[in-house]
Amino acid sequence: MIAYVLRRLLHSAATMLVAVALIFVAMRALPGNPFLAQFGQHPDAEQLEALREQYGWNDPIHRQLGSFFWQLVTRGDLGRSISDPTERISDALRRRIPATIELTLAAVLIAVPVGIGAGVLAAVRHNRWPDYVCMLAALLGVSVPVFFLGICLRGIFTGMPTNARLPTYVFDFEPLTGLYVIDTLIRGRVDLFFAALRHLCLPALALSSIPMAIIARITRASMLDVLSSDFVRTARAKGAARWRIVWRHALPNAAVPIANIAGFQIGLLLSGAVLTETVFDWPGLGTYIVAAVQENDFMVVQAGAIMIAALFVVTNLAVDLCYIWLDPRIRLH
Repeated sequence: MIAYVLRRLLHSAATMLVAVALIFVAMRALPGNPFLAQFGQHPDAEQLEALREQYGWNDPIHRQLGSFFWQLVTRGDLGRSISDPTERISDALRRRIPATIELTLAAVLIAVPVGIGAGVLAAVRHNRWPDYVCMLAALLGVSVPVFFLGICLRGIFTGMPTNARLPTYVFDFEPLTGLYVIDTLIRGRVDLFFAALRHLCLPALALSSIPMAIIARITRASMLDVLSSDFVRTARAKGAARWRIVWRHALPNAAVPIANIAGFQIGLLLSGAVLTETVFDWPGLGTYIVAAVQENDFMVVQAGAIMIAALFVVTNLAVDLCYIWLDPRIRLH
C-alpha cells in the first residue's frame, strides 16, 4: 500500500512538472507581442524593450523556464500581472481560488449523489420507465452547454440571486477560509449562511449538469454488469432483500469505475467553472482568467492555467488514494 501511495505521489509530481513546462512554453510560443496591448496604437520601443527585459523575455527559453520554476518552488511566486504590475498574481489567486473551490465542491455535492442515485435506479429498473426517464435526463444533461443552461436558469428562477457571492448590502463580513458557506457558520451569521447558499444554488446546479449526467450513465452501465454477476445471483438465491443486494453487494463492487469517472469529471468541473462564473458573475478563477484574456495579460492566463492544472492533478491524486479504501486488493500490493 505504501508503495502504491508513493507511486501516485511521484506520478502526480511528474505530471505537474510537465504541465507547468508545457504551459510556460506554449504561452511564449504564441504569435505577437503581449506587451503591445499596454501601449495602444503607438507603442514606445524603449518601453517595450524595458518590459521584455523586466519579464525576462530576452533570455533563452530554458533560462526563463528555470527561473520560473525556481521562483515558483522557493517563493510560490507566479509572477506579476502586466496590466497591474504592483500586485503579485499569487495574491490575486489566493483571493479568488476559494470562490472557485466552493462552487466546484457545491457542484460535486449535487452531481455525485444525484448521478449515482439516478444510475442505480436506472439499473435496478432496467428497460422500464425509470430507466428511460433517467437516461433521457442524462442525455439532455450531456447535450446542453453549461453556459446555455446557466442563462436558462437565470431566466427561469428570476427570484434567485444570479451574481456575486453575498448580497450587495453586506459590508461587515470578513471571511476566514474564503469559503463563504463555511465562514458564515464560523462567524455565527446564520442569515448570511442562507444568503450564501441562495447565491450558490444556481451556479452550482448549472455546473453540475454535465458530470451528473455522465456519472449516471457510468453508474448504470457498471451496476448492470455487476447485477448479472454470480455472487449477486447467489445473494438472491439466499433470499437477501433487494435493497441489501443493491447497496451492500452490487454498488461497492461497481464503485471503482464510478470513482474513476467521477474523479475525472470533478477535475473537468474546474475548466467548466470558467463559463459558469462568467454567466453568473462569480468572482473566482474563471472570471479572473477571462478578464486577463480580454486585456491580453498573458502572465495571468499562464498562472490561471497552471492553477487549474494543479487542482486537476490534486483531485485525481485524491481519487487514486480513495482506491485503497474502495478496492482492498490494492492494500495487498
